[in-house]
Amino acid sequence: MVLPIERINMKIGIVCYPTYGGSGVVATELGKALSMRGHQVHFISYKQPARLDFFTGNIFFHEVYVSHYPLFDFPPYETALTSRLVDVVKFEKLDVLHVHYAIPHASAAVMAKHILATEGIQIPIVTTLHGTDITLVGKDKSFEPVVSYSLNQSNGVTAVSASLKQDTYDHFKVTRDIAIIPNFIDFDRFSKQAKEHFKMAVSPNGEKIIIHTSNFRKVKRVEDVVRVFGKIREQMDAKLLLVGDGPERQNIEQLCRDLKLCDGISFLGKQDAVEEVLSIGDLFLMPSETESFGLAALEAMACEVPVVSSNAGGIPELNIDGKTGFMCNVGDVDAMAEKALYILSDDQRLKMFKHNARQRAHDFHIDKIVPQYENMYEEVIAKMLASV
Repeated sequence: MVLPIERINMKIGIVCYPTYGGSGVVATELGKALSMRGHQVHFISYKQPARLDFFTGNIFFHEVYVSHYPLFDFPPYETALTSRLVDVVKFEKLDVLHVHYAIPHASAAVMAKHILATEGIQIPIVTTLHGTDITLVGKDKSFEPVVSYSLNQSNGVTAVSASLKQDTYDHFKVTRDIAIIPNFIDFDRFSKQAKEHFKMAVSPNGEKIIIHTSNFRKVKRVEDVVRVFGKIREQMDAKLLLVGDGPERQNIEQLCRDLKLCDGISFLGKQDAVEEVLSIGDLFLMPSETESFGLAALEAMACEVPVVSSNAGGIPELNIDGKTGFMCNVGDVDAMAEKALYILSDDQRLKMFKHNARQRAHDFHIDKIVPQYENMYEEVIAKMLASV
């Protein structure tokens, strides 16, 4: 981690989901990095974020409480969040709000901004789009007016890839510019570690280790991971580690039994220290139907694990075909297996791909990306002050 550069320290509110999903992970890691650079960071969510594993003198957490009334079939979270934002901005004297994931965070922030303006308080909003808030919500026309209005009323909007930026323009009536600030990796955490005892336990006979991590939703196409692994096993000894959990797990377990692959597959569930698993990997599979960026692949690459992926969404902006791994069409299990075998079948070739993966990951080093957010904050704050 580099030392903080000379700039004005800010009070930054970060609104995010507290779960293990990509948006929550990125938001939390960003906040932690900003605090290390001297800024005061206030996390605002309905639960402490999963990755918020330490507190310092300039990290704070504000819980959003939702009252349950018989009148409501669904708790009015957006209203509760709006009120909490008004309260935190007023009494903590925040300089900027950074909301991650459009629904409902951007709309709640915009409403809070309007309420605060009636009291003479000006607060700029930066909204970061992460993927499914656009690619899934974008398919539901009932949300379009709210999302479009919230993005246009934000003082700054960022997307994690050029692909997601274009999806936003395609799905919504957004008239403002969207800046591309990609996801990032913290090499203090995500680096290859010496885990030989773990590797020996998983691969006692030197089998190649293949890894997949996700939330096991249909869009991740975990079935394809298993089928690719089955084809690899026909040609060489290998093990598959599946990290994560979700709605498709039962189906995947049944597929493993049907294909008689259970002896080579381990379901590890959710892992906080996923970098320890990645440290023993030889190949990472990401056959997703869509990915706005591919943060799990970046984490693998930082740990020197090459990637065989689909060519969907923002993945081509990360995985360099033929250098850090390979990309194939969504659902092309045969091609993915062929490319995987090409990488794994020659130890010198595998070593080269591992080196290239690590080098590529450095393009997304946290110390290169966080200053881009700082610049965005300073820009929207300056513009708001100039307009008052």
